[in-house]
Amino acid sequence: MTEPHEEVEKTEARAGETPHIGRYILLFSTVILVIAFIVLLIVYGL
Repeated sequence: MTEPHEEVEKTEARAGETPHIGRYILLFSTVILVIAFIVLLIVYGL
């Protein structure tokens, strides 16, 4: 028994547009991490 195969486009399979918020979250978290390390460097010194 073979079930019918339906071709679906990527957008239809996702049911819409994917948000691009991921890149902003990655950028924001990287900046926060760098600031945290700079603060630690200043507080505890070399």
